[in-house]
Amino acid sequence: MIPITDNHIHLDYRGKGIAAAKEFARAGGTHIILVSKPSWTLGIDVTKPDDFRLVFEETINIVREINMSDIGVVAFPVLGVHPAEITRLTERFGLKQAEELMIGGLEIAQKFVLENEAIAIKTGRPHYEVSASVWDASNRIMAYAMTLAHESGCAVQLHTETVDATAIADLARIARSAGISPEKVVKHYAPPLVNIFEQEGIFPGVLAGKGAIEAALAEGSRFMMETDYIDDPERPGAVLGPKTVPRRTLQLIERFGEEVFWKVHKENPEQVYGIEIEV
Repeated sequence: MIPITDNHIHLDYRGKGIAAAKEFARAGGTHIILVSKPSWTLGIDVTKPDDFRLVFEETINIVREINMSDIGVVAFPVLGVHPAEITRLTERFGLKQAEELMIGGLEIAQKFVLENEAIAIKTGRPHYEVSASVWDASNRIMAYAMTLAHESGCAVQLHTETVDATAIADLARIARSAGISPEKVVKHYAPPLVNIFEQEGIFPGVLAGKGAIEAALAEGSRFMMETDYIDDPERPGAVLGPKTVPRRTLQLIERFGEEVFWKVHKENPEQVYGIEIEV
């Protein structure tokens, strides 16, 4: 049996929750990297950094429930402050306080990592157009999160704009300036530019949409697969459904063989996150 890992998935008690993990397992999935959601999607009103703790605790509770169940899936939590928080917080409190709130939330995420309650920190910058001042603040927040990850000896997972070679190089530059090796930086929702990512050192989590994994495999095996399933009852199956990574993997094994997927689903996440992917 080959391990099958989804590098970026969200589960929500208001959505399918654990039922989505069961769907993933029935399709052949074995491991999920469970990423904390934006605060507002959980109905949490952030007015102080400690409010982010409620977001993180929900993620950890879902991970515990999965790992204590007989579903057959092992979950690992990634905690952090979604970069789009800056827009909502700036509208309410102004940019300076928004930046302080997000930094405070990231410091709480780091504490969970240091207590072995999470394996990585999530950060990034907006994937939509923002003012120059918000962009600069977002880059400062992202760089600070990278420094926290470096101090903790953990990986950092990035949510950013759609990237090309220039943007990938920029993220790698920021990572090195923040003191973290690009090898510990994961670009979530990455295009299948495996060679460019390898040149810069960053690890891509390639969205398992139609044709993307084939394009990635044409360049090598230094990537992970993900759905970015958001578990929102108003957007069922968005971004991709929980069955996608296992189904796509099992289909592609027929063409590409098993060996390459042992690297994608076991060796790569083990290397990046410092975890064990056991079957």
